[in-house]
Amino acid sequence: MRVLKPLYTAGEKLIDRILCVAGAVLFSQASEFMQQYLQRLGGHLVEARRQLAQFEDIARQAGRTLQELAAQYATNADPTVVGMGRLMGDTETRVSALSASEAALRNASVWERPFVFLRHLDGEIARGTTGVFKPAVPTTIEGILYALIGVIVILVIYHGLLAPLVRRICRGAGPQPKAKLA
Repeated sequence: MRVLKPLYTAGEKLIDRILCVAGAVLFSQASEFMQQYLQRLGGHLVEARRQLAQFEDIARQAGRTLQELAAQYATNADPTVVGMGRLMGDTETRVSALSASEAALRNASVWERPFVFLRHLDGEIARGTTGVFKPAVPTTIEGILYALIGVIVILVIYHGLLAPLVRRICRGAGPQPKAKLA
Protein backbone atom coordinates (compact mmCIF):
# COMPACT_ATOMS: atom_id res chain seq x y z
CA MET A 1 0.00 0.00 0.00
CA ARG A 2 2.96 2.35 0.48
CA VAL A 3 3.36 2.15 -3.29
CA LEU A 4 -0.04 3.82 -3.61
CA LYS A 5 0.96 6.82 -1.49
CA PRO A 6 3.02 8.59 -4.22
CA LEU A 7 0.28 7.88 -6.75
CA TYR A 8 -2.34 9.23 -4.39
CA THR A 9 -0.28 12.34 -3.59
CA ALA A 10 0.34 13.03 -7.28
CA GLY A 11 -3.28 12.54 -8.20
CA GLU A 12 -4.83 14.30 -5.20
CA LYS A 13 -4.84 17.73 -6.86
CA LEU A 14 -6.35 16.30 -10.03
CA ILE A 15 -9.03 14.49 -8.02
CA ASP A 16 -9.70 17.72 -6.13
CA ARG A 17 -10.24 19.66 -9.40
CA ILE A 18 -12.40 16.97 -10.97
CA LEU A 19 -14.59 16.86 -7.86
CA CYS A 20 -14.92 20.66 -7.88
CA VAL A 21 -16.20 20.60 -11.44
CA ALA A 22 -18.52 17.66 -10.71
CA GLY A 23 -19.94 19.41 -7.64
CA ALA A 24 -20.48 22.67 -9.52
CA VAL A 25 -22.20 20.94 -12.43
CA LEU A 26 -24.35 18.74 -10.21
CA PHE A 27 -25.55 21.48 -7.86
CA SER A 28 -26.11 24.02 -10.64
CA GLN A 29 -28.60 21.58 -12.16
CA ALA A 30 -30.80 22.01 -9.07
CA SER A 31 -31.45 25.58 -10.16
CA GLU A 32 -32.21 24.45 -13.70
CA PHE A 33 -34.51 21.65 -12.51
CA MET A 34 -36.46 24.08 -10.30
CA GLN A 35 -36.81 26.45 -13.25
CA GLN A 36 -38.15 23.72 -15.53
CA TYR A 37 -40.41 22.47 -12.71
CA LEU A 38 -41.77 26.00 -12.26
CA GLN A 39 -42.57 26.18 -15.98
CA ARG A 40 -44.50 22.89 -15.80
CA LEU A 41 -46.23 24.04 -12.61
CA GLY A 42 -47.33 27.19 -14.43
CA GLY A 43 -48.72 25.09 -17.28
CA HIS A 44 -50.70 22.93 -14.86
CA LEU A 45 -52.01 26.07 -13.17
CA VAL A 46 -53.13 27.64 -16.44
CA GLU A 47 -54.97 24.46 -17.41
CA ALA A 48 -56.60 24.07 -13.99
CA ARG A 49 -57.73 27.72 -14.08
CA ARG A 50 -59.17 27.19 -17.55
CA GLN A 51 -61.14 24.18 -16.34
CA LEU A 52 -62.30 26.05 -13.23
CA ALA A 53 -63.47 29.00 -15.38
CA GLN A 54 -65.55 26.58 -17.47
CA PHE A 55 -67.19 25.20 -14.32
CA GLU A 56 -67.84 28.73 -13.05
CA ASP A 57 -69.46 29.65 -16.39
CA ILE A 58 -71.78 26.63 -16.13
CA ALA A 59 -72.70 27.63 -12.57
CA ARG A 60 -73.29 31.26 -13.61
CA GLN A 61 -75.55 30.13 -16.48
CA ALA A 62 -77.52 28.10 -13.94
CA GLY A 63 -77.79 31.16 -11.68
CA ARG A 64 -75.63 29.64 -8.95
CA THR A 65 -72.15 29.92 -7.52
CA LEU A 66 -69.73 27.10 -8.17
CA GLN A 67 -70.05 25.94 -4.57
CA GLU A 68 -73.87 25.87 -4.82
CA LEU A 69 -73.75 23.91 -8.06
CA ALA A 70 -71.23 21.41 -6.65
CA ALA A 71 -73.43 20.94 -3.55
CA GLN A 72 -76.48 20.34 -5.76
CA TYR A 73 -74.54 17.78 -7.79
CA ALA A 74 -73.39 16.04 -4.60
CA THR A 75 -77.01 15.26 -3.61
CA ASN A 76 -77.96 13.83 -7.02
CA ALA A 77 -78.91 10.17 -7.31
CA ASP A 78 -76.78 9.70 -10.43
CA PRO A 79 -73.18 8.75 -9.46
CA THR A 80 -71.86 10.43 -12.62
CA VAL A 81 -73.38 13.76 -11.60
CA VAL A 82 -72.02 13.30 -8.05
CA GLY A 83 -68.59 12.70 -9.60
CA MET A 84 -68.89 15.94 -11.59
CA GLY A 85 -69.69 17.82 -8.38
CA ARG A 86 -66.60 16.31 -6.74
CA LEU A 87 -64.51 17.24 -9.80
CA MET A 88 -65.65 20.85 -9.52
CA GLY A 89 -64.58 21.03 -5.87
CA ASP A 90 -61.31 19.21 -6.58
CA THR A 91 -60.53 21.61 -9.42
CA GLU A 92 -61.08 24.60 -7.17
CA THR A 93 -58.81 23.03 -4.52
CA ARG A 94 -56.18 22.22 -7.16
CA VAL A 95 -56.14 25.81 -8.45
CA SER A 96 -55.65 27.10 -4.89
CA ALA A 97 -52.81 24.64 -4.18
CA LEU A 98 -51.02 25.27 -7.49
CA SER A 99 -51.39 29.05 -7.09
CA ALA A 100 -49.92 28.92 -3.59
CA SER A 101 -47.00 26.76 -4.78
CA GLU A 102 -46.24 28.97 -7.74
CA ALA A 103 -46.37 32.17 -5.68
CA ALA A 104 -44.18 30.67 -2.96
CA LEU A 105 -41.54 29.54 -5.48
CA ARG A 106 -41.55 32.78 -7.45
CA ASN A 107 -41.26 34.91 -4.30
CA ALA A 108 -38.62 32.80 -2.53
CA SER A 109 -35.11 34.16 -2.22
CA VAL A 110 -32.18 32.24 -3.69
CA TRP A 111 -31.41 30.83 -0.23
CA GLU A 112 -35.00 29.85 0.54
CA ARG A 113 -35.89 28.40 -2.84
CA PRO A 114 -34.63 24.80 -2.34
CA PHE A 115 -36.56 24.54 0.94
CA VAL A 116 -39.69 26.18 -0.48
CA PHE A 117 -39.39 23.89 -3.50
CA LEU A 118 -39.30 20.79 -1.29
CA ARG A 119 -42.15 22.05 0.90
CA HIS A 120 -44.43 22.69 -2.10
CA LEU A 121 -43.26 19.80 -4.28
CA ASP A 122 -45.99 18.16 -6.36
CA GLY A 123 -44.89 14.59 -7.08
CA GLU A 124 -46.75 14.33 -10.37
CA ILE A 125 -45.27 17.55 -11.72
CA ALA A 126 -41.78 16.59 -10.46
CA ARG A 127 -41.98 13.19 -12.22
CA GLY A 128 -43.11 14.94 -15.40
CA THR A 129 -40.25 17.42 -15.11
CA THR A 130 -37.75 14.61 -14.55
CA GLY A 131 -39.01 12.85 -17.68
CA VAL A 132 -38.26 15.82 -19.93
CA PHE A 133 -35.48 17.51 -17.95
CA LYS A 134 -32.75 19.03 -20.10
CA PRO A 135 -29.50 19.82 -18.28
CA ALA A 136 -28.23 23.30 -18.96
CA VAL A 137 -25.50 25.67 -17.89
CA PRO A 138 -27.36 28.20 -15.78
CA THR A 139 -25.93 31.69 -16.04
CA THR A 140 -28.17 33.22 -13.41
CA ILE A 141 -26.93 34.37 -10.03
CA GLU A 142 -28.90 31.50 -8.50
CA GLY A 143 -27.22 28.92 -10.75
CA ILE A 144 -23.77 30.33 -9.99
CA LEU A 145 -24.46 30.33 -6.24
CA TYR A 146 -25.67 26.72 -6.35
CA ALA A 147 -22.55 25.77 -8.33
CA LEU A 148 -20.34 27.39 -5.67
CA ILE A 149 -22.25 25.61 -2.93
CA GLY A 150 -21.72 22.37 -4.85
CA VAL A 151 -17.96 22.96 -4.97
CA ILE A 152 -17.89 23.64 -1.23
CA VAL A 153 -20.01 20.60 -0.33
CA ILE A 154 -17.95 18.25 -2.50
CA LEU A 155 -14.67 19.62 -1.14
CA VAL A 156 -15.86 19.28 2.46
CA ILE A 157 -16.93 15.69 1.83
CA TYR A 158 -13.71 14.86 0.00
CA HIS A 159 -11.21 16.60 2.28
CA GLY A 160 -13.16 16.02 5.47
CA LEU A 161 -14.08 12.37 5.02
CA LEU A 162 -12.59 10.61 2.01
CA ALA A 163 -9.06 12.03 1.76
CA PRO A 164 -8.18 11.39 5.44
CA LEU A 165 -9.48 7.84 5.11
CA VAL A 166 -7.37 7.19 2.00
CA ARG A 167 -4.31 8.78 3.66
CA ARG A 168 -4.77 6.56 6.69
CA ILE A 169 -5.05 3.51 4.48
CA CYS A 170 -1.92 4.51 2.56
CA ARG A 171 0.06 5.12 5.76
CA GLY A 172 -1.06 2.11 7.73
CA ALA A 173 -1.27 -0.62 5.15
CA GLY A 174 2.43 -1.13 4.48
CA PRO A 175 4.46 -4.03 5.80
CA GLN A 176 4.59 -3.99 9.57
CA PRO A 177 7.97 -4.38 11.33
CA LYS A 178 8.40 -7.75 12.95
CA ALA A 179 8.28 -7.78 16.70
CA LYS A 180 11.51 -8.79 18.39
CA LEU A 181 11.35 -11.86 20.50
CA ALA A 182 12.86 -11.46 23.95
